[in-house]
Amino acid sequence: MNFASDNWAGAHPAISEALHRHASGFAPAYGTSELDRKVEKRFCEIFEREVAVFFVATGTAANALSLAALNRPGGVAFCHSQAHAREDEGGAPEYLTGGARLCGVSGASGRMDHQALEEAIGRFPPEFVHAGQPMAVSLTQATEVGTVYGLSDLEAISGICRRHGLPLHMDGARFANALVTLDTTPAEMTWKRGIDILSFGGTKNGCWCAEAIVVMDPEKARDLPFIRKRAAHLFSKSRFVAAQFDAYFEDDLWLRNASHANAMAQRLAGILETSPAARLAWRPAANEVFAILSSKAAAHLEENGARFHSWSAPDDAADKPSPGEVLCRFVASYATTVEEIRQFETLIGSIRTPSGRVHA
Repeated sequence: MNFASDNWAGAHPAISEALHRHASGFAPAYGTSELDRKVEKRFCEIFEREVAVFFVATGTAANALSLAALNRPGGVAFCHSQAHAREDEGGAPEYLTGGARLCGVSGASGRMDHQALEEAIGRFPPEFVHAGQPMAVSLTQATEVGTVYGLSDLEAISGICRRHGLPLHMDGARFANALVTLDTTPAEMTWKRGIDILSFGGTKNGCWCAEAIVVMDPEKARDLPFIRKRAAHLFSKSRFVAAQFDAYFEDDLWLRNASHANAMAQRLAGILETSPAARLAWRPAANEVFAILSSKAAAHLEENGARFHSWSAPDDAADKPSPGEVLCRFVASYATTVEEIRQFETLIGSIRTPSGRVHA
């Protein structure tokens, strides 16, 4: 019953098989092989336009190097106050941009509030050299708390960016999960809504180690080959990243994986919502579920084989843990099985006190 993270899941068998198939023989290095070119073309087909694609090893690298490509002297990037890039990248964006800052923007449910974004940008007037200058806006899709930006939200934020002359970056570590939630296309969720550059994640959705930076206008990606090389993220044997993406896109495996993960998260949410031992903190939209449990109930689940993480409650959460309670995050993945969900349902249903079941 492993709901700790979709990062914990292994590689999908189809992706493992692709790696094995391309393991022997010789191929040109540094992204110049036929397989690399094939996958780059596939990205263009998926996004319905010519895009520039740069493989990197991690989501942290994708985010940090995307922002590095957008940086300006004294640069300030705006993102949600609890965005992964700001809270969980260990300072990599600041380091790899050479000193850019990430300015937190408030907003309910992990999404930047439009007015708060306008006000945050307004605190950096272009004539005031001491404050630095706005360089970009970054949003996370799906968000750090498992919600998603709707298409109209994306369009509203990109409108703010255009008014201020700022490029818009999307952290898409769980891009596929958000995509299937909105039942839309990659083009509709990105460049058609004003996204300029995307961190495209595959690792959380069944790949071994496959992330990419996707620039919607290749003319704006001229410096990225040098930025990536300087940051030590240019693979020599890049065919092994390409092999993963080749299998990932074959027969829409990536969308099927994400659909399965989201469906398992919904089943898990239903169990937590109806259990006297827990309550949902908010409704899940993708493959992450957040619930409040008593500390004793959470300990009982962990002691009996359930894996999940305690989580800090967002500042704007309407329902926060009381003393003796804990907010927990449960993540479903492509590898989550119905049997695991059933085992968890039995386990949480077994939580009792002398007077009956434990209530969170």
